[in-house]
Amino acid sequence: MTDIKQKKENVKMHLKDLRQNLKKMHLEVTKELILPQPDDIKKLMNKMDKLLKLIESK
Repeated sequence: MTDIKQKKENVKMHLKDLRQNLKKMHLEVTKELILPQPDDIKKLMNKMDKLLKLIESK
């Protein structure tokens, strides 16, 4: 697999993971009225930072 294709697959994988985590968090807030734990939010932010670094890298 070429470097560009690999990078694209990595981005897709990170996006799917983030989407899944955010959907879960959204359901907890809207359906169960449970606020997310600060650590959970920090983990998601770290994942988003990693994704940004991956996208910005050459």
